[in-house]
Amino acid sequence: MIAATWADVAERLRARGLRSTPQRRLLLDVLARTSGHVTGAALVERCRELDPATTPSTVYRTLDVLEELGIVRHAHGADGREEYHVLPESEHGHLHCSRCGVSWEIGAAEARALVAGLQASRGFVADLSHLSVGGVCAGCASA
Repeated sequence: MIAATWADVAERLRARGLRSTPQRRLLLDVLARTSGHVTGAALVERCRELDPATTPSTVYRTLDVLEELGIVRHAHGADGREEYHVLPESEHGHLHCSRCGVSWEIGAAEARALVAGLQASRGFVADLSHLSVGGVCAGCASA
């Protein structure tokens, strides 16, 4: 992650009329050191390790705005918990094995047939970032 990216985020927040509060700056700092997927609860915990006064409501409200800006995307894990993907490079869904608990990302190319089928049969345009499919992986199925 490039430092200029995060400086740009702070400026974009100010452009939306949001003050650059210490808690928001702290969350941006925590996010800048995070890659991949992370739960909102984990972000609150990481912020509280650095500043015990961090309030969950500020973290979640800021995450909502950051999602509007494309800085994070939220999805739901196999257990239903909300997860955030930091600086997503592409839209993707997830596969979750109910036996071993392993999860994999599924990209647009892999999901193309499913997404196209839903659109053709139902006129439904799927948001791949919210696609979460549970099942059993090949390793667990053969065991």
